[in-house]
Amino acid sequence: MAMTMTGAFQLDASRQAVWDLINDPVALKICIPGCEELEQVEENGFRAVVKVKVGPVSARFKGRLTLSDLDPPNGYRISGEGEGGIAGFARGGATVTLTEKDGGTELSYAVEAKIGGKIAQLGQRLVNGAAKKFADDFFARFAEQVGAAPS
Repeated sequence: MAMTMTGAFQLDASRQAVWDLINDPVALKICIPGCEELEQVEENGFRAVVKVKVGPVSARFKGRLTLSDLDPPNGYRISGEGEGGIAGFARGGATVTLTEKDGGTELSYAVEAKIGGKIAQLGQRLVNGAAKKFADDFFARFAEQVGAAPS
């Protein structure tokens, strides 16, 4: 099952401060819902373990994230893939763009993802709803971290 999602969030911080935070593994671990581990294993690569629940299916996904097309402090592309055992797999990527706007920074994103296995069998509406909630939770936590970080 393939899905796409776009969105934008206005953050009350400079573009450089947002850039610094979105590249900080400690801050990202706090922001990613269900993230149990996020370890930088190479300059632009991370190993991650994330526990997710979609409807009746819970799974622990283990995978890798890679940052590419870095354009500091304007944005980058993040790609990843993870395996969740019998629950299935997920892979995809997102383009993240940071733009100065209204005295702060607008963070916009465009995500494309593909999932398979038991989670994909739950149906597109349930999976899309869970993905939107995951994104909303991430950005709410990220906005809290931006507010806590010095600008």
